[in-house]
Amino acid sequence: MTVMAAEKKLYEMSREERLDYIRKVTRITDGGIEAMLRPLPFEDANRMIENAIGIMSIPMGIATNFVINGRECVVPMAIEEPSVIAAVSNAAKIAKVKGGFIAEADDSLMIGQVQVVGLGNVKHAMTKILRNKKQLLATANSNSRSVTAVDLQVRQLRDKSPNNMGNMLLVELVIDTKDAMGANAINTMCEAIAPQVAEITDGEVVLKILSNYTTRRMVRCRATFDKEQLGGSQIVKRILYAYALAYSDAYRAVTHNKGVMNGIDAVALATGQDFRAIEAGAHAYAARDGTYRSLTSWRRTKEGDLAGGIELPLAVGVVGGVVKSHPTAKFALQILGVRSAKELAMVIAATGLAQNLAALRALSSEGIQAGHMRLHARKFSK
Repeated sequence: MTVMAAEKKLYEMSREERLDYIRKVTRITDGGIEAMLRPLPFEDANRMIENAIGIMSIPMGIATNFVINGRECVVPMAIEEPSVIAAVSNAAKIAKVKGGFIAEADDSLMIGQVQVVGLGNVKHAMTKILRNKKQLLATANSNSRSVTAVDLQVRQLRDKSPNNMGNMLLVELVIDTKDAMGANAINTMCEAIAPQVAEITDGEVVLKILSNYTTRRMVRCRATFDKEQLGGSQIVKRILYAYALAYSDAYRAVTHNKGVMNGIDAVALATGQDFRAIEAGAHAYAARDGTYRSLTSWRRTKEGDLAGGIELPLAVGVVGGVVKSHPTAKFALQILGVRSAKELAMVIAATGLAQNLAALRALSSEGIQAGHMRLHARKFSK
């Protein structure tokens, strides 16, 4: 998709002009756009959750200037916080000068866990499970047509809680969810093999559920930001000081990563992803070495420009779940023009990196409040 230059800046356009811009960029029909942006009917909401009483609406807009792996795109973002979309669009514009964002994503491998307790000899039980690995994988795969269990692994775990529940066995399915997030399919597979696991080990199965810590489903993104576009060498230096604080101090790292997630969650919400699972996995990864740190990394290049990168576990889907049932999520994916879960993950990672750069630049120069509060004030104007 090639994004055409708009005659006006998007913030200067009326809603109809912005929709017309999207029509030209995406070639979505007029009727398609209006249907997909229509508020969710209460009847649909009532089917999605229990005890529904209404709809909580969140504004959705589009961020511009993104070039990801050489492809131009506009990025839908659902968020109530002012200045985020403007800031991320500006960061993407600066990245564009040096070629945009370069991203890659792993295959969609997820883990489903079956917890076994009450075992006299955990290592003996592990051996018996591995001896029956082929049979267990066959059972798992007989319960899904869309995803595939590709491996099974076992590990012993000792309870570290104050309750001292002793040793336990984890039987873990490694599942290729392809272009789905895959939660329901993974849980179904875990439940399907549980009776066999209990019989083989002569133990008690407790939990049978996926893990949202998707370290086999990583996404990485990097970009270079021209020092002059950022405001000069002094700003680059100040951004590196800001990163040093986020890397070294958990109190700053939490707020630093909140800014990253401003971008990630907004795209995830717009496209119908489980942003709560994404948040949990990202924050766990930020603390993987025992100290909570920045999800992004920053350095100065030989030319004096600022180079940034992000790496995090990211499980998203372009089929199934809310993507299948919510018209606005479908529309958001059409705006992006992505065809696979990998492509969507790369867009989300690029948005997180861009948002982090925007926040660091503001903090290192005029301060975060100048632009943020100016836009925030619009909420209360009539």
